[in-house]
Amino acid sequence: MSISERLLGKKNINGRPHIETVVPSAALPGGEIRIIGSGLRPAELRRPRVLFGDVPGGVVISSDDFVVARVPDGAVSGPLVVAPAESSSNQIDFKVAVPIAENLHPVANPAIDAEGNIFVTFSGSRGQKVPVSVYKIDTNYGVKPFISELMNPTGITFDRDGQMYVSSRHTGTIYRVAPNGTMSAYAEGMGIATGIAFDHQQNLYVGDRSGTIFKIARDRQIFVFATLEPSVSAYHLAFGPDGNLCVTGPTTSSFDAIYSIDPHGATTVYYRGLGRPQGAAFDIDGNLYVAASLGGKRGIVRINPNREAALVVSGNGLVGVCFAPGKSAVLATINSVYHLSWGIQGLPLFG
Repeated sequence: MSISERLLGKKNINGRPHIETVVPSAALPGGEIRIIGSGLRPAELRRPRVLFGDVPGGVVISSDDFVVARVPDGAVSGPLVVAPAESSSNQIDFKVAVPIAENLHPVANPAIDAEGNIFVTFSGSRGQKVPVSVYKIDTNYGVKPFISELMNPTGITFDRDGQMYVSSRHTGTIYRVAPNGTMSAYAEGMGIATGIAFDHQQNLYVGDRSGTIFKIARDRQIFVFATLEPSVSAYHLAFGPDGNLCVTGPTTSSFDAIYSIDPHGATTVYYRGLGRPQGAAFDIDGNLYVAASLGGKRGIVRINPNREAALVVSGNGLVGVCFAPGKSAVLATINSVYHLSWGIQGLPLFG
């Protein structure tokens, strides 16, 4: 937008309310967004209407130049407008994540196989045995039990051949899972095993939230790869385009760090300043997306290669994110799974 267009917007183009931008530009139902513009509040100081398509949202705060609104249930991606009175503002395209599964208990990223099926845990509290440990969500969003008899499943990943691996923070074991859901122990003694990820050489990395990142070679030899500050919940692992391993793990601090570990195990701080950072994933341009709080607001935070952070999806209870086919993403909260048509290409797990 040119300077002259911005000045016109500030004066209300044709006397109508005008939206300049919406921050963030995507949300889950229940998430809060800030609509920035001019002429957004009626002259008699009533609250304006905010419409997500035809569905009205809740207005939390309103003023002439900004409105804080809550995304309603039933909203879908499409035009967003503000209507202070009879006239409506210009339309802004806004993306809303669609719920695809509920009554689950993810504690980390979902995982997607080569066919596009989504796998997500019902983890339960520590030591709790649940009837179904991992659910499979097919490409039609049908939810089916996939694994039983696995206590406290946490991380899920796939190797280059499409073989599934799942960590148990209860037993400290990494299980290899066949396509029919049968399990066999792949590695034991991993402490409080949480996040797992493969590198390009097919070494498996496991985050023991008590303070260790283990490396399991292809011949199953186990090495201590790095040591970190213990996490109060879990380590979450994601490899970046540079081959370094990024690790998130919330501590008792509200100003947590994300760590980057190079192939030799040297650890540096990648970014500091997030609240309770959890599941993470990279896009093809090297941006890191983390389920976390930034400035007291919960959602998906994007950290660009210059280490600048911004909230890009608003949503309560988010714990995980993974990229899906079609430039979309699957987002996990503490009890539900959502699909977001995002227009962002995820980084392939293996080149």
